[in-house]
Amino acid sequence: MNYAKFNEEEKMLLMAYMKINQLKRENVWFLDSGCNNHMYGNKEWFFDLDEKFRQSVKLEDNLRMMVIGKGNGKHYVNGLTQVITKVYFIPEVRNSPLSIGQLQEKNLAILIQHDMCKIYHSRRGLIIQTQMSANKMFVVLASVISPTSICLQATFEDNT
Repeated sequence: MNYAKFNEEEKMLLMAYMKINQLKRENVWFLDSGCNNHMYGNKEWFFDLDEKFRQSVKLEDNLRMMVIGKGNGKHYVNGLTQVITKVYFIPEVRNSPLSIGQLQEKNLAILIQHDMCKIYHSRRGLIIQTQMSANKMFVVLASVISPTSICLQATFEDNT
């Protein structure tokens, strides 16, 4: 096999892989015990956003980013609708961290055991469950429920 051709095919394969991952990435959260606040980089994930809210956050590498809003998002996770509140909007954020500390402030119980993270609500029971990834991260897949989505059901009953 010609090395130049192999290298070209390798690049094409990598580009296809990156595009697939980018499509999936917008529905991924990372459970993060070192993060003080939930953060989204995508404005479309919010159904309620106060764009007047301003603050700066410092990341682990001492990089500061501006928070240009704070709000709530609605997502579909593990078959349940979840509302995530007090989320910072930071357009530069590439990965969406879910703050373990903020989840505990909501009186959720978080159990990490046997390579599994389970999050429990006092009335609803198990609301999130995820397996630890190969790089020791807990990743939660979520579908965004768009604020512009309206679900209507119409039924027609013929009483004649």
